[in-house]
Amino acid sequence: MPQLLLELLSEEIPARMQAGAARDLERLVREKLAAEGLLPEALKTFAGSRRLTLVAEGLPEAQKDRSEELKGPRTSAPEQALEGFLRKTGLSKSDLVEKDGVWFATLSRKGRPTAEILAEIIPAVVREFPWPKSMVSGVSRLRWVRPLRRILCVFDGQVAPFDIEGIASGDVTEGHRFMGSGQPFTARDFDAYAEKLEKHFVVLDPEERKQRILADAKTLCAARNLELVEDAGLLDEVAGLVEWPVPVLGDMDPAFLDLPPEVIRTSMRVHQRYFAVRNPATGKLAPHFLAVANIAAKDGGVIIARGNAKVLAARLSDARFFWNEDRKVRLEDRLEKLKGVTFHAKLGSMYDRVQRIVALAETLAPHVGGGDAVRSKAVQAASLSKADLVSGVVGEFPELQGVMGGYYAQGEGLDPDVVEAIRAHYKPQGPSDDVPAAPVAATVALADKLDTLVSFFGIGEKPTGSRDPFALRRAALGVIRIVLANRIRLPLRTICSADLLAFFAERLKVQLRDEGRRHDLVDAVFALGDDDLVRIVARVQALGAFLATEDGRNLLAGYKRAVNILRAEEKKGPLPTGDARRIQGAPAEELALVDAVVALEARLSAALAAEDFEAAMRLLAGLRGPVDAFFDQVLVNSDDPAERENRLRLLAKVKDAMGQVADFSQITG
Repeated sequence: MPQLLLELLSEEIPARMQAGAARDLERLVREKLAAEGLLPEALKTFAGSRRLTLVAEGLPEAQKDRSEELKGPRTSAPEQALEGFLRKTGLSKSDLVEKDGVWFATLSRKGRPTAEILAEIIPAVVREFPWPKSMVSGVSRLRWVRPLRRILCVFDGQVAPFDIEGIASGDVTEGHRFMGSGQPFTARDFDAYAEKLEKHFVVLDPEERKQRILADAKTLCAARNLELVEDAGLLDEVAGLVEWPVPVLGDMDPAFLDLPPEVIRTSMRVHQRYFAVRNPATGKLAPHFLAVANIAAKDGGVIIARGNAKVLAARLSDARFFWNEDRKVRLEDRLEKLKGVTFHAKLGSMYDRVQRIVALAETLAPHVGGGDAVRSKAVQAASLSKADLVSGVVGEFPELQGVMGGYYAQGEGLDPDVVEAIRAHYKPQGPSDDVPAAPVAATVALADKLDTLVSFFGIGEKPTGSRDPFALRRAALGVIRIVLANRIRLPLRTICSADLLAFFAERLKVQLRDEGRRHDLVDAVFALGDDDLVRIVARVQALGAFLATEDGRNLLAGYKRAVNILRAEEKKGPLPTGDARRIQGAPAEELALVDAVVALEARLSAALAAEDFEAAMRLLAGLRGPVDAFFDQVLVNSDDPAERENRLRLLAKVKDAMGQVADFSQITG
């Protein structure tokens, strides 16, 4: 079946926008094709620094004939309503059909050639493309990320003709800006297109560009007994900056290695898009860097490496100046400057925030453990945690906040626990980031994140939908990870409002769902009013294991049956209260369930008090047999009022006993 090949060639597209643009192009074209009844067998997009490409396989040559039934006004509606419907459809009244007092029209449409439809779809896609930022070139009204230069659009080997602001579609494109022949070339199918691009020094697939960069970079490093410091984010970026990636290994002045390695790597990454290189024998940075050029130089990249080394030296000289100047001022002496740094208009200065973090650290320390020593160190670390924000290095490299504070604290000879707490208090900053494990560091990291959450929830700045400008979801997940990893028994209710507790519940659901656990079990446990995350997760784990057994599934069914009976009876009047009794002459199954509940109560309370939730589940499993037998053999709504009331009390006792473990009514399974 025919193939569609589309290329949109423009000036340089920012690397950070390319992956999203490829997804948007696929989505928009797929949606518009589907609206016309055209479904490709396969559709793939590619993005690079100068072009967006789409290939769709298996499109039909033409659209199928279609008929569509439109609902019109009621037959009793005013004549003007009917006239408007007839104008809309282009039909006469004799063409309409009446069904149940409503006029209906059937519109038949003959299928059009796919090329004709594409000539409408592609311009619409280009004009409505959702770039995060776009511009008007000045020579047309088209708003695009950068000036659009060419449009290649070929369907079934023929150009699909259309025009967008003076740019006519065709079958012509061009290769690498510098290494290509300089002459445009034609392509009428994807295989020829990709092959000719390669000959003109363009690697179309971003994944292939990344693989080439990694492979060639590692080869260059290995040849000099070095090791590449891999960086997935930087790799994505540089693969979007080049069409023909050529790694180049350069040298830097070894004297710069006296700078903190994070400063060197950040300067390389942020300013120059260089990869760092290390000595595999020592694990420390080596006096080299790896740049990715967009051309294969005749001298093997010698001049490129030399020029990049000069630029890097200038950047690192600036960094050294800031580093040297910063160490002349103690962290404690920087605190006054934080009064001039606004944290949020409604939450005061960064100095005010530090005071809140200090107070929280003092409150949290006893729950983390370690006694007065941990509390004292946590207070000191919290008080200095934001001081590096007014340092020169962090002003130049905001990514290093906390890290630099740790270096300055270390240089001042502060306690190693305090140094580590300052360094790590922003952690974890993502799902793959480490969690602070030392008590002092964990305390300050918790205080930092809880202050963020409590403060912004307090002024009504809560996440809505996909909007989360203050990264509160990340902060909540950070708290959860720290608490669970260190098994910190933290009573969140004493710190958090009800809506913030509910927010933690939602974030915990996300965390557990990502680990393969059921969100309804989190609801069932949170319904008990517990705010101890460690205990909640332990209950969820034990509950999940219990419900995976036959006893658990059957007991859940029995619980729901008991609850349904109690609800139905409650509508008739108040339910009887008190303990169920052993009534003489009662069925053996009823007596057995009474005995089972009585025997369960004390043992279940003891297991829960000891937080032995596995034992609690085993005790509940013992109810399965008596409950099943009771429902099989005993009629709850007995004609004898005394029997009925006793049996309702018994079901309430079963419900209450299970309710000590979790709210089973929240479980959907």
